[in-house]
Parts: sequence; C-alpha cells; structure tokens
Amino acid sequence: MLVPEPRLALAFVVLLTGCKSEPAPQVQAKPDPKPDQTEQAVTNDATDPATNPTPSLLAAGPDPHSFSRPDQVRVVHVGLNWVVDFDAQTLTGDAVLLLDRVDKTAPLVLDSRDLDIKQAYAMTLDASPGPLGAPELGLDQVRNAPGDADAAGWVETSWEVGNTESSFGAPIFIDLPPEANAVKLRYATRPGATGLQWLEAQQTAGKQASYLYSQSQAIHARSWMPSQDSPGVRATWDAVVVVPRKYTAVMAAEQLGELSSEAGEAGEAGDGATRAFRFVMPQKVPAYLIALAVGDLERREVGPRTAVWADPTVVAAAADEFADMEAMLTEAEHLYGDYAWGRYDVLVLPPAFPFGGMENPRLTFLTPTLLAGDRSLVSVIAHELAHSWSGNLVTNKTWGDLWLNEGFTVYFERRIIEQIYGTERAAIEAVIGKRELVDELTDPEQMGDKPDFQRLAQDLRGIDPDQAFSGVPYEKGALLLVALEHAYGREVFDEFLRKWFTTHAFGSVSTPDFIDFVGIELVGKHPVLDGHHHPPLAEWIDGAGLPDDAPEPSAEPLDLVQAEAERFGAGELQAKEIRAKGWTPWHWLHFLRSLPPAAGAEQMGELDQAFELTKSSNAEILGEWLEMAARHRYEPAYARMESFLIEVGRRKFLTPIYRALTQTPEGWKQANAIYAKARPGYHSISRATLDSLLRVP
Repeated sequence: MLVPEPRLALAFVVLLTGCKSEPAPQVQAKPDPKPDQTEQAVTNDATDPATNPTPSLLAAGPDPHSFSRPDQVRVVHVGLNWVVDFDAQTLTGDAVLLLDRVDKTAPLVLDSRDLDIKQAYAMTLDASPGPLGAPELGLDQVRNAPGDADAAGWVETSWEVGNTESSFGAPIFIDLPPEANAVKLRYATRPGATGLQWLEAQQTAGKQASYLYSQSQAIHARSWMPSQDSPGVRATWDAVVVVPRKYTAVMAAEQLGELSSEAGEAGEAGDGATRAFRFVMPQKVPAYLIALAVGDLERREVGPRTAVWADPTVVAAAADEFADMEAMLTEAEHLYGDYAWGRYDVLVLPPAFPFGGMENPRLTFLTPTLLAGDRSLVSVIAHELAHSWSGNLVTNKTWGDLWLNEGFTVYFERRIIEQIYGTERAAIEAVIGKRELVDELTDPEQMGDKPDFQRLAQDLRGIDPDQAFSGVPYEKGALLLVALEHAYGREVFDEFLRKWFTTHAFGSVSTPDFIDFVGIELVGKHPVLDGHHHPPLAEWIDGAGLPDDAPEPSAEPLDLVQAEAERFGAGELQAKEIRAKGWTPWHWLHFLRSLPPAAGAEQMGELDQAFELTKSSNAEILGEWLEMAARHRYEPAYARMESFLIEVGRRKFLTPIYRALTQTPEGWKQANAIYAKARPGYHSISRATLDSLLRVP
C-alpha cells in the first residue's frame, strides 16, 4: 500500500498504500457512502460538550487530509485493547493515548470515521517505557475504567464528534484537564469500517475460519481507531487483541505471543472461549502503518530474521515462493544501511486484498496472486522490503508528496533485484515500468487529461488520496532518481541516499526538504559527470508528463519479444512458431502489449491453442490476457474471466478488465452482471473505484 500499481508487480495501496501501485482509478471516483449523518456532531451526555475551536480543521491543520492538530497536542504513544467479534463484525475496546501538549489550552483533536465513541477519560499517567522501550498502555492495569482499584486516576472528560466532511470522516474534540497527559477513549468500530475487511470462511484458502485484516493507507486508520491519521504524525504503540480461541492474531509489531489466563486481560480472556495476544511497536510509526490480521494462521521460518504467515493450506508454498527474503534483506542493508525494524516477516492474505502488498513494518501484507510457483513475481517483496527505508523509516509528510515514499522505493527495489537476479531482469522491469507510465500519462481514461496529477508534488486539498493515486509517484519518481544517479554517478548517489535515510530516520519529509537536500549534498558537494547535466528539478517536480531527456531504460530481450509480437500481428508468424521458450511473465506481458490493435479474437484463439493462456496460473499473465479478451470479445475466455473477477480482489487486475468490458454495450451488461456477484467480496477500496467506473449508485 496500498496501494495504483504498475500493471506488473513492479514492486499501494494504497496510495497509498498499498503500497504496491495499482491501476489508477478515476480521480472523480466517488467515495464510499457518507456516514450516517444522524451520528455526527455527537456529544457525550455525562459532561458539557467540548467547544469546536475552528470551523474546518482540514483547512487549519498541517495536513489537508487530517483534522488533527499535532502542532498543538500530539499523540506520542497509543495503547490499544480490542475484543474481535466476527459475528458483529466489530472491534470493541479502548484506545489510551499518551500526549505531548505543546499548547496547554488546546483540546486534543483526532480523526475518525464512523466510530461509536462511548466515553472519554483523562488523567496524568506515569507512562514509563517497558522492556522493549515503549510504554504498554493496552494492559488492563492501565486502561481499567474509573472506580476500579487500579484506575483511580481516570476522570471522565467532555468530548464531541464534529461534522463529517466528505470521505475524510469527522474530528473528535476532547477537552483536557490542565495537568492531564493521557486520554482513554472507549469505543467500537462499525461493520462498514473502510479500513477493515471481514471475510467468510469460504473466502479464505483453507475455508475453515473467518478472517479479518486491516488496510489503512491512505486515510483509513481513522475508521478503526481514533488517531491523528496523518503520515506526518508518528507514535509508538502497543496492543492486546482478544479473539475466539481457534483464531490467531498478528500485528505489524513485536509479536509477544499469547497472554496467560492469569493475566485476565481484555475482559475474561481466560474464560476458555477466547485468548489474548500482545504486541508492542517500540519504533514510532504513522497511524497508516498500524496493521492487524486475525484468522487461521500458521508461521513458517524462512531465515534468521524472516518468516511467512499464511493459511495452513498455503504456508509451505508461500515459504518456498519467498525463500529469497533473507538474501534480499541482506542486500538491502549492503546498499543503504542497517535494517531498523528487527524482523521482516510477511503475511499472505486471502485473495480479496486490493493491492499487491502493504509495507506494514515487521509484517508486510501480501496478495496470494504472487504465488506463481516459480518466484517470478517476487519484485513485490523487494518493493515492500525497500519500504522499510523509504516510507517506513523516512515518510512523506503528506499524501501530496507520495513520490518521496514510492519513487524512492521503486528505485531501491530495482537495485535489490539487480543484486539478487542480475542487471538484465532489473532492466526488463524498468522498461516495462516506464512503458506503463507513458501509457497511463497518455490515456485519457487514466491520467491523460489530468495534468495536475502528472506532477510529483501534488496539491490534493479536498481530494481523497485513494482517488488521486496513480503510477506517477512510483515510476516518474524513480526515473528522477535514476536521472540524478546518471548525473552524479552511482557511488555518489548511493552515498546521497544513505545520508538521506540516516538524516531523516523516523521522521517525515516534504518535497522542499528533498530539493534542499539535493542542493546541499549533491549540487553543493559534487560536480556533474562529464557529458551529463543536473536534472531540472522544477520540471520534474512541478511539470506534467516527463521531461524530454528523462532516462530511457532498455533491455535487449524485450526488443526480441517485441519483434515476435509484430511479426505475429502482421501474419508473418504462426503462433506455434513464436520462440517463447524460457519466457518469464515479463516477456509475456511485453509480448501481449506489443501486439497491434488490429490483433483480435481470431489471433487470440491461435495464441490460446498454442500456449493455453486462458488456463495460465500466473496472475500477471492471466490478468493481461483477460483484459485483452474483454477488449476483443474473445468468448472462450469468458468463463475464466468471470471466475477470476469473483475470486480475486486485487485492484490492478480488476480495473483494466472491467474498463475493457465497458467499451461495448454487450460488455457493459457482462461487466454489471459479474460485478453484482463479485462486489460483496471486494474490499471497500476496490468497490469505490469500480462503483464509479460502472456507475453503481
């Protein structure tokens, strides 16, 4: 993540997000339905309402997508305690927030979306760090309600939920007693929380148990926990999660295992019907990087610092598919410094996950569509791992500067791929990445008629970041870094990146910060190499499209593939004569995309007979093939298309196939018939994109 993903797994959400980029949704895509207006502007009954100090905090605060005012009162640690209820599809519990009160007269302002706030309390809390270096405020002895023996310090305080603003949710205002440094909110999520997806057992690989997972990038954390939901606000956190006994809970944190029944955590965790899991994240992270999953899960070690979590039916295959994780981690450290997060584990989610991957620290979330059986799609792992430096360690301050997360990560990802799999594979991925970007920039159905969203630094005021997400921050951002590498040399540029990460570690950055850093650390210290020039930063950052002298990656193997496609499209070559032996998914994608527009259903039939592409088990190849089938009305692939669209929730595949179907009246009917069946199983992020595309009211 989150989150527009170059059409092959080139390494999100979801804006955000996933992190892995996905096909760009239309910027006009409508958000999910507004929260029930009757629940807005709610004030607690027990005390006088807090006063809303500003009419619109989205305009007043430092982040245009957050109501919070961290410049006045900042959350520095969050203690969470939830009971997971699969029947009600809710989390119920407490959030204990430790505060830094810059302005002693200001209220605490949090982001929320459709949360049921029940009570608010405040106190002066002695929050000493625990053994792992962070306070542990999710434990019962800290969070117990007023009147309990261990919680005499909690005093009920006034609070108010303000008015909802479009897809951004609503602010929560909490009055703070003069000496209070902590707040406790008792609350519950709602079944429609956009940051959570609840799946039935039949939607999982093993079909034995229901499943819950979170996806918070870009602004969905506020839908399942009250928070300062801005990438510019970082906090440590801890959590206790109570689940039915047959389930396992995991989070993107230090996994401390199951609490003993004697601990008595989370309201009767020792009753035999439930069990409680405990987590601590001692490093400061933004709210969008807090992540939770609950299901029938098994863990398999891959290396000393790496492991895979997955459904028991796929965990062995996942461990084999991602066997190179430890080597990738080692190479990443050789490139840009020590890994700061302890372990690097991954969780393979059910197919409904809308992105290729989400870079949650210590526990990357992955789509099962990566399980190709031949390790051909592991660039997603390289991408999410690279986020441990670019995005997680150094984070864009607001979503308008997403390229500082994603452009750096794509560049870093390809350097990892080059080290592990060779320069040719890295070059192939770069060629395909730029081609996808150029196609997106010139296609009026994507970014072609939206020049403002072709810039690296974007003004997203009033726009849901999910709806402005595209491949621009990824590929254009990476190309700018390649241009700087070419101008100053790889050795100098690697030194520059290492210093960027160490200087800004566990902080947030903006585009002006980058420009200043380039001026000091590159322009101010090193000459440009002979025959090169310093890239025009203003044109790259503020201009639409790509500069004329943007780097042009090349890969000879793809030139040969393109020649085969052109000969086949011209009728000079039969399908059975195509020299496809040894082709990877990258080669096949380039071949299919290089076919002339006139190549239609008849030629697709020849290819299908020769290579059985409709039966492909590789999701990348199949996704491209089914988009062609939709565009050219290739009927032999219709049944597979319908099953694929129902079974897979990854937005990078869904969007182009549905869009291709809408190009004909027959396709419109087909798309809407399939969508009616598939929509209930899609994540809210995918539904928002496709509802707009298919004009679902």
